[in-house]
Amino acid sequence: MEVVRNLPDEEIISGLKTGKGMEDMIRSLYRGYFESLSWYVMNNSGSRQDAEDIFQEVVVSFIDLVQKGKFRGESSIKTFLYSMNRHTWLNELKRRGRALAREEKYERGQERVEMDTSHQMADREEKAAIASLVAALGDTCKKILTLFYYENLSMREIVEATDYENEQVVRNKKYKCLKQLEQMLHEKPALKESLKNLLHG
Repeated sequence: MEVVRNLPDEEIISGLKTGKGMEDMIRSLYRGYFESLSWYVMNNSGSRQDAEDIFQEVVVSFIDLVQKGKFRGESSIKTFLYSMNRHTWLNELKRRGRALAREEKYERGQERVEMDTSHQMADREEKAAIASLVAALGDTCKKILTLFYYENLSMREIVEATDYENEQVVRNKKYKCLKQLEQMLHEKPALKESLKNLLHG
């Protein structure tokens, strides 16, 4: 098996520019720099697979820069690759962070929608159950309670809207209706609490 030696920077740059012995140049880069570059990724929230992916990306970008004459040799290949590796990995972490934040925000939004929907459904069901109980009290009670609690009419306005003689008669009737309703709700404590909130809300 052929042993790949570490090539000097000038030879690697020359080989990458001309494309001559490209495989040897890439092997030399891998042999010389992969371990130190991968160490940085793995010590900054990355896996071995992440390190390999980032190194591949860095090498491809480096070859492209060299072939376009954008690597001027102002620093060593090692320093340049280390800087590219760090920059590429930090960008990847930012991208993942934004994706995770978006996902968490979406999840929180979904939970809130589900909670709001379930509360609204529960409210509707409770109101429907209370309405059916009120209806079971008979037309007279239904009319008085609806006018007072749902339409917010005063006792005087209820007298005017009905055939009752005066406000006291309406008060007495309302009291009896509520007593009757309370007895019906006695067996349904959860509905009783809802009615209390509805009446005093």
